[in-house]
Amino acid sequence: MALQTYRELEVWQRAMDLAVDCYEKTKNFPKEEMFGLTSQIRRAASSIPSNLAEGQGRQSTKEFLNFISIARGSLKELETHLILSHRIGYLDEENLQAFLAKTEPISRMLTGLRKALEKRL
Repeated sequence: MALQTYRELEVWQRAMDLAVDCYEKTKNFPKEEMFGLTSQIRRAASSIPSNLAEGQGRQSTKEFLNFISIARGSLKELETHLILSHRIGYLDEENLQAFLAKTEPISRMLTGLRKALEKRL
């Protein structure tokens, strides 16, 4: 069965859940980080499902592949911000590991989606 909408993609659903988790966890970050690390984490996290949605809405598989690449870059950016948050004491080890346990399968799914779409070219 053909994909009708980006909302059917499991990777998009998981990325949305991750973004919500990031918004929730950064509520506890210091207020002085509102326009710094908090904003960066939220932007990177929301960029992942947003790029999947935009890419799936494009007219060609090649364009979708480009947006998957951007989503993967945002995922790695998010991981980096989370690790930095841990290093400076905003995120404890348990929460960092919980986040990384969510980013790992999303990364694999993005790779899998990319490979599946490349076969169409």
